[in-house]
Amino acid sequence: MLDSIGDAVLSTDLAGNVTYMNPVAERMTGWSTEEATGRPLPEVLRIIDADSREPARNPLALAVECDTSVGVGENCLLIGRDGRESAIEDTATPIHDQDGKVSGAVIVFHDVGSARALSLRMSYLAQHDVLTGLPNRMLLTDRLDRAMALASRHGMQLAVLFMDLDRFKPINDRLGHAVGDQVLQSVASRLVAGVRKSDTVCRLGGDEFVVLLSEVASARDVARAADALCASIAARHRIEGRNLRVTASVGIAVYPGDGADTETLMKKADFALLNAKACRRARPNLVSAAMTRDGSTSR
Repeated sequence: MLDSIGDAVLSTDLAGNVTYMNPVAERMTGWSTEEATGRPLPEVLRIIDADSREPARNPLALAVECDTSVGVGENCLLIGRDGRESAIEDTATPIHDQDGKVSGAVIVFHDVGSARALSLRMSYLAQHDVLTGLPNRMLLTDRLDRAMALASRHGMQLAVLFMDLDRFKPINDRLGHAVGDQVLQSVASRLVAGVRKSDTVCRLGGDEFVVLLSEVASARDVARAADALCASIAARHRIEGRNLRVTASVGIAVYPGDGADTETLMKKADFALLNAKACRRARPNLVSAAMTRDGSTSR
């Protein structure tokens, strides 16, 4: 029965030497039962913490010491004999003889790498745009909340830039959505390349993007950053042998002058973008009184 189950099974004697391994355990550790029998467990079953890369505590020794079932931490890796790493979950249980005394221990473990990878992938997809790989609205909101808390603590400002593309619909209509998707991906790449690592570029959907500038000193700095991003977007996009051009309209709101919470700040930036679109200008529209006090003018 132990040879036919899907989990790996390994047992040791009271001294911590291997006494049995089923085929799954052999495959995962890289050791055959014949080679492993009589060897100290840490030599055969190498388990480390995935973050620190330090050896994890021997679960079988702990099971024997405490005379109870134990498991390794959630973030453990099994290092096979060939160096291959497997994310595992396991349970170690003491073995008792006919007199009820502990005579060894058995561990049952299985590879959770695929399940863990799927979980991480699902978490990533819940927070990122599928087409561009950019953070989506949910992740942007979280980062904006954190950035505002940090700005408040250190007396800093931050800026939110709402952007959408002015000449995008004709590309979709004339050349098809596949080409349109490549344009969006190209725009996303240019936006990411045009900001600092501490900033965030988000795609809300369609041709709408948001840029969070986490630390800004003045209106001129924000205006220069917005102008640079617009200029980058307006440069030709080489898509499937064609030179395509799009421009972007931008609305800007600044914390704390335009709002002290995420919802208000986002609404102000969105309103500024609507004004920019209404004026048919592809340049930043600054609605912030705070942003104009240093001599800059709203555009």
